[in-house]
Amino acid sequence: MKWSLKLGSIAGIKILVHWTFIFLIAWVVFSEAQRGSDVNTTLLTIAFVLTVFLCVVLHELGHALTAKRYGIKTKMITLLPIGGVASLERMPEKPKQELLIALAGPAVNVVIAFILWLVLPSLQSVPPEEFFVRITPANFLYLLLFVNVILVVFNAIPAFPMDGGRVLRALLAFKLGRVRATQIAANLGQLLAIGFVFIGLFYNPFLILIGAFVFFGAYAENMLVQHLDFLRGHSVREGMMTNYVTLTPTETVKDALNKLLMGSEHEFIIEQDGQVVGTLTRMQLIQAIKEEQLNKPVSEIMSQEFKTFNVQDKLAEAYTELQKTRAPLIPVLENGRLAGVINTDNINEFIMIKSAMMH
Repeated sequence: MKWSLKLGSIAGIKILVHWTFIFLIAWVVFSEAQRGSDVNTTLLTIAFVLTVFLCVVLHELGHALTAKRYGIKTKMITLLPIGGVASLERMPEKPKQELLIALAGPAVNVVIAFILWLVLPSLQSVPPEEFFVRITPANFLYLLLFVNVILVVFNAIPAFPMDGGRVLRALLAFKLGRVRATQIAANLGQLLAIGFVFIGLFYNPFLILIGAFVFFGAYAENMLVQHLDFLRGHSVREGMMTNYVTLTPTETVKDALNKLLMGSEHEFIIEQDGQVVGTLTRMQLIQAIKEEQLNKPVSEIMSQEFKTFNVQDKLAEAYTELQKTRAPLIPVLENGRLAGVINTDNINEFIMIKSAMMH
């Protein structure tokens, strides 16, 4: 994710913290100041929040390391104020693999809670409400145990994007297939989300936020799986555009702007004798105007690092890559030479046509 600070790497997986995490710490400091807490209490509360997020990192590593067993890489784990996100390259289509990957995260929290339960002395009675309100050295680990139990329960909700939704989809997929299983799990997730919003209106506004998160997460997962199903069995050649505008490295920024204004292209492939040498976006052109580089050749402002597809690559894999990288345009090669270009919009049109032909 953009604007993230790298904390380090574990097993080749980058651990990042998003800049919005500052707001969470600021909120903790503000809340403690409102209560009149001293510096030590505030620092202890911040330490507790950071320890909880350490548990979140371990949870996401559970997913990532289990996925690694099945040849699925995880590029990074990003910490956000609402939790952690493991960026798996893809989710496995085999129900058994998805089930184990989905269960691995909550299993880590179960282990943490169990270890704390073994180590900590038993509470003699039910703790009063104050026990859960303020962090103290005496209740620090007890509350950490409690939070890990909450994480397990929360992730057990059978709705995307929670682990429970993936577990439900995997179990249903054994009998119904991935597409139908996703539809059922997504519909159930959206129904639960509406329930969260309704309850949140009367009791806790935070539930409205969770409801919205679950509703749109379930919708996005359902759409993605349906789209990938439409693309199954098709190659990049079938979904690529062959009518497109290219530039040569020696053409100027001014030439590129003329082509930008004359057509509907927002991005260009820079090629020479059929060989792709770079890509150029509208934003790069606008920046060149601001820097008064109109007469410079595009070779001086183009991106020289770019991904390419082959005409024989699977269209479903290209779609997944485009969704993940948000690349506006990717060149398609045949025998090392430029044969076409592909973007998300064109694949979406391909899906719409295929869907219309089936009805």
